[in-house]
Amino acid sequence: MDLLETLSHIADAAEQALAKVPSLERGCCLGLGADGTDTSQIDKVAENAILDYITRHGVPLNVLSEEIGYVDNGAEDVLVLDPVDGTTNALAEVPFYAISLAVGRGSLAGMHTAYLRNPVTGDVYTAEKGKGAFKNGCRIRVREDPDLDGLLLAVYLGNGAHPDSFSLVKRTHSTRAYGCASLEMALVAEGHADGYVMNSENYSRSIRVIDIAASLLILREAGGEAFDLEGNLLDMPLNLDVHANLVAFGDKKVYDFIMRKGKPRDLVRYGICTNIEVPSAQEYTRHVMDILKDEEIVLDEPIATELGLNGSPLDEMKVDVMLTIGGDGTVLRALNNNPAPLIGINAGGVGFLADIDVKDMRKGIDKLRRGDYTIEERARIAVRYEGSHLADAVNEVVVHTDTIAKIRHFKVYVDDHLMTEVRADGIIVATPTGSTCYAMSLGAPIIDPNVNGMVVVPMAAYKFASRPFVVPMGSKVTVESMTDRGCIIVTDGQEEFKMAGKSSVDISLSGRRSRFIRFDRDFYKRVRDKLVNTI
Repeated sequence: MDLLETLSHIADAAEQALAKVPSLERGCCLGLGADGTDTSQIDKVAENAILDYITRHGVPLNVLSEEIGYVDNGAEDVLVLDPVDGTTNALAEVPFYAISLAVGRGSLAGMHTAYLRNPVTGDVYTAEKGKGAFKNGCRIRVREDPDLDGLLLAVYLGNGAHPDSFSLVKRTHSTRAYGCASLEMALVAEGHADGYVMNSENYSRSIRVIDIAASLLILREAGGEAFDLEGNLLDMPLNLDVHANLVAFGDKKVYDFIMRKGKPRDLVRYGICTNIEVPSAQEYTRHVMDILKDEEIVLDEPIATELGLNGSPLDEMKVDVMLTIGGDGTVLRALNNNPAPLIGINAGGVGFLADIDVKDMRKGIDKLRRGDYTIEERARIAVRYEGSHLADAVNEVVVHTDTIAKIRHFKVYVDDHLMTEVRADGIIVATPTGSTCYAMSLGAPIIDPNVNGMVVVPMAAYKFASRPFVVPMGSKVTVESMTDRGCIIVTDGQEEFKMAGKSSVDISLSGRRSRFIRFDRDFYKRVRDKLVNTI
């Protein structure tokens, strides 16, 4: 029996088990699965049937599945399994869910055999690496050279969907949200849709390897591809803790359209936020307004007042793109007060976060107006104190003594495990974005923004062995003050909050993300130009 035939029998076992579950019991929650999400009755019944088949027939495969996690059967290959992809559809009796089976090793790139079945319609998609993709035994191909004005996209629009997804819907001819990632990618593979987009601002709701292990191989064998939102070929380790956002497509032009490259210029409303303390602030602002004279412009109140014009509070500016004129502090102020994607015009010092120099304003803004850019998303961290959310930070959170020249005794925990105990002026918790700022000046490492981590840095620690720690971005960092004297909590150098003695503050991944408009995505060039070669 060949492997595809074995996978077919495994799917038979799951489908037969599903058919025996009474409708009223299908949605019963049995607890949390290995991936941390609720396990319904039908998920577990289908998984148990598959595991039983593998055991009874001695199928030489390890298993990675949504509910049970990893099962080591001593084999070389792994069956990456989602017993019911689209559980919500199945429970609602919507005929769009699948049994997803893929075999390989190492990562998504190592999958060599895929089997995907819709148990309601009976449609079966299969693929073997290097041998093409098939639906019900007939070869399938993606749709090539699509008409960008008539695209049909499948787009995730659930309660974790990123605002960019709703903007994409508005500028796409037709969109659908089907609720089953594996079958939505299969629609792209057979040329019935041009692309599938998963862009969730909630990390836990984005794609897992089990969701798409089969459909990605089917898509690639049908001539399509999938990239992450940074433009890299999609690959994921065989690990349920790892999630990803992605764009699956049949033609690269579809990806470029989705990521705003080469799209027709829409009507754009620009916001301008200027640091009025910058020399020539009024002159720079007028120059930007002149370049954008045929566009709709909204000014931040302080610079509007300086110019004798009407303005709006930063947090009330309803704009599509925010331009800042100043340094990195101005960028941070704008990001913390307005959700619009932002590009900085550096009129300050180093301006590490800015993409346009004041001497190149016209060239940079012309490029912006052409849509010749990408949007880079960066993680933020949230601060909670005494049960209340204080603020989010783009760069860093600093817990600092509130008295000059007086150190404090701190304990720092990561996910409630003691990381370090130290006497110091304070503790910094920085994002990758903030690793090039305050944390760097204290000797912490510079972190590539693609690294999903944050750095914890003691400040002027009275302990020789004290060193910065890089911890997973999904961790909760708790900073506890052990003395009865107060501290202050500072977010991005913008806001300060009092912290009582003998209390603690929690810092963790925020659901909000920062959006930078980028012309050049080369992070290392930016480091060389703005940090290494700068006085």
